Amino acid sequence: MTARWILGVTFLLACGHKIVNPAQFAKIIYGYYLFPGSTINVIAILVPFLELFCGLALIFGLFPRSAALILNGLLLAFIIAMSINLIRGHEFDCGCFSFGGSDQAFSVVQLLVRDIVCFFLGLYVLLFDKRRKCCLKQTGSLLENMGRDACTRTTANKT
Repeated sequence: MTARWILGVTFLLACGHKIVNPAQFAKIIYGYYLFPGSTINVIAILVPFLELFCGLALIFGLFPRSAALILNGLLLAFIIAMSINLIRGHEFDCGCFSFGGSDQAFSVVQLLVRDIVCFFLGLYVLLFDKRRKCCLKQTGSLLENMGRDACTRTTANKT
């Protein structure tokens, strides 16, 4: 549960400024020099909302493993993007928690370590968080039981 909370809160904190200012986030993405221009705006709009919904899902325990899988996909993309730019020797603003501010105080290596730690937290949730508050199997059986109860009541009312 702690891993879910840490990962969830981390991504909730990371998504706020990106949702409020997607144009600035698009500039950050453009600065990575990895994506075609036609995809940058779509990425700048989708990524923060994925972070928001997955962060909330982890905190509230709704589909936690699915949320962790999506966030690990994002983290893997972040790790690869930062690694490529580190190898290139390209200085960039990662845009993780702010635009051009506090993130710049950290080296790319420190940012990579942070993302790798988050990746392993997500992996932990994927592999070991067996408790599910909500899953499709539970939803299906709940609906099945509700239908069965409705049929039972209808039959009982007729007699």
